[in-house]
This record gives sequence, structure tokens and C-alpha cells, in this order.
Amino acid sequence: MGQGPLKDLKVVEFAGIGPGPFCGMLLSDLGADVLRITRPDQPPPTRFEPSLRGRRSVALDLKSPQGVETALRFVDQAEALFEGFRPGVMERLGLGPDVVTARKPRIVYGRMTGWGQYGPRAHTAGHDINYISLGGALHAIGPAERPIPPLNLVGDYGGGALYLAFGMVSAVLSARATGVGQVVDCAMSDCAANLLAPFYGMFASGAWVNARASNRLDGGAPYYGCYACADGKWISVGSLEKPFYELLLARLGLSPTDYPHPLPHARWPALNTALGTIFASQPRDHWCALLDETDACFAPVLDVTEAPQHPHNLARNTFIELDGVLQPAPAPRFSATPAAVAWPSAASGEAEGVYQDWGVTPA
Repeated sequence: MGQGPLKDLKVVEFAGIGPGPFCGMLLSDLGADVLRITRPDQPPPTRFEPSLRGRRSVALDLKSPQGVETALRFVDQAEALFEGFRPGVMERLGLGPDVVTARKPRIVYGRMTGWGQYGPRAHTAGHDINYISLGGALHAIGPAERPIPPLNLVGDYGGGALYLAFGMVSAVLSARATGVGQVVDCAMSDCAANLLAPFYGMFASGAWVNARASNRLDGGAPYYGCYACADGKWISVGSLEKPFYELLLARLGLSPTDYPHPLPHARWPALNTALGTIFASQPRDHWCALLDETDACFAPVLDVTEAPQHPHNLARNTFIELDGVLQPAPAPRFSATPAAVAWPSAASGEAEGVYQDWGVTPA
């Protein structure tokens, strides 16, 4: 079984796509015994699906009374379950919160949707790009000309999987203390908006301009952005505070008299041009040798082939190899209860021993 701070937690995952499996990965990475309930016609997982690692599965026909009853028997043995279907789907299957909590009042019932369980958009389709649009996140990301979707990190994984995992663990702690479970309504649109809390505060105070590429953290400031090097590769700088900013200037041969801190907004274009010209004059390795492991707040912009080989990532074992597939290791790190992946992704479809381990007899 798994190891980590959640090793005494059993969770039933009703298999879906996107952020749901990633939430299951997060919980199982930290030791939870997460059982995926899949459809009989669902193809087995492959080794190229890291978000399916670490847990086993059973295939049940949830459109049959026997399949539903067997699923409920697994839920009886768990402290939590989660699903990622549109509102009403689980109710129609006979697996909604009313049925489940009647059998087990202390169960934590996690629900992952884009728009939430209620509201005008609750029953409409969408994807990450839509969910992060509604709360203001997408408008703030990208060059001045147009918004750019930041992969599907902000809605699906940051605002979805991470928030659901955090919400479920919080509800489990409450249920263990009170004996009363609850429903966790995780809407990616809500949670992506929640991630913007500091920026709404900055805007209210007048410290944030409501336009892309016009602020300190959105690529507008020359000391917080990315620059192309002579070899076509990129570096990033984030020298916000005065000591770091002045160290960057000193290393690059620029005068703090010409570019004082704080740098007036009107001087941003001049420093942007100066930095762009300097960084374009040498290959990326030159700037790594000059600025890496200093307080200039510098890092090379690495692609997915380079990142696993960086010395810092190697030192921290940030990446692991499972079944021949290189992938990120469990995170964060725990000093007393280190986490580990229980099974590779391709093994998660094997049901052998699940019924016995969970103490469940098929209906």
C-alpha cells in the first residue's frame, strides 16, 4: 500500500477526466488508498498517464443495480469519495449525496465541476479556459494584444484538483472530530477566482492596473520577465526587491543611477530594451554561469527535456521514472512521513486483491 501522511485514509474515486484523476494522484501520492471505480468499457490505463498512478481500480456497471450496490459497499469502507460529473449525474445513478450520507453520515463527498452544483451555468459544458475567464484570471495573463491560456494549470489543476484535495482533507479532519461528513462543492470557476485574492487586493488599493503587461507581475515590468538569448533559448528574471534588483544590474554592468529602484513606470521601456539587448548578446549558458545560484532572482527557462537534468532538480529528486516514463515526483516533502508512488499508472487497472483488501463482497 501507499506511504505518506494520508496512509490511513481510504478514498473512492469515480473515474473521470482532467482534474479528477489529478486529485486522485495527489491523494494517493501522499499515501491514501484511492480506489478508482471505472466503466466496464473504459480502456485500461497506460504508463503514459502519470495522473493515474498510485491506485488500483475496479470496473463496475453503474447503470445496473448490482454495480451501484457494489460501489456503495466500497464507499461504506471509505472516509471520502469524489466525482467529477455534471450536476445531477450521480443522483440519477443512485449514488448522490442523499443516498450515500443516509448509509454513512460521516462520509466526505467531493464534487468537482467547472461551474459548481448550482448557478446559471451549472449544467453547461466548459473547459479550463472558460472557467478561468469568468473570475478575471485569463484577462490578466498574456501580452497586451490578447489573453493567453496558461496551459490548463490554473483552472483544472490549481483551481480544481488542488482545491478539491485540500477541501476533502479538511472535511475528513472535521468528520473525524465531529462524526459528521459533508459535501465539498469544488467549482473550478470559484477556485480560480480565489487564487486571484492578492490581485483583487492590489487592484482595490490602486497598485494594479487593469491591463495586461502593465504591472510588476504580469510581464510588464522589465525586472520581472523573460528574455531571449543569442542561441534562441530563454532566461527569466524576477528581481523585484531592491537588493536583488541592484545585484542584477551590477552583474550586467548597468548603473543603478540610470535605473533607480523603484524604477518609474516611464522608465520601464528603456530598461526592457537594455536588458533585451544584453541578454541577446550571449547564449543562455553564459548567463547561467554569471547569474545562477545568486540572489539576482534568475533561472533558465527549461523545457520538459531539460528540466529533469538540471542539477537542482537532480539534487532534490524532483523527477522520478516509473515504468520507463519520466515524471514529477510526489510533492510536497514530509520529514516524518515521506510520500511515494504505490503503483505505476499501467498497474492501476489491476483489480486483483482489491475486494479482499477493502473487505467488500460484490453484489
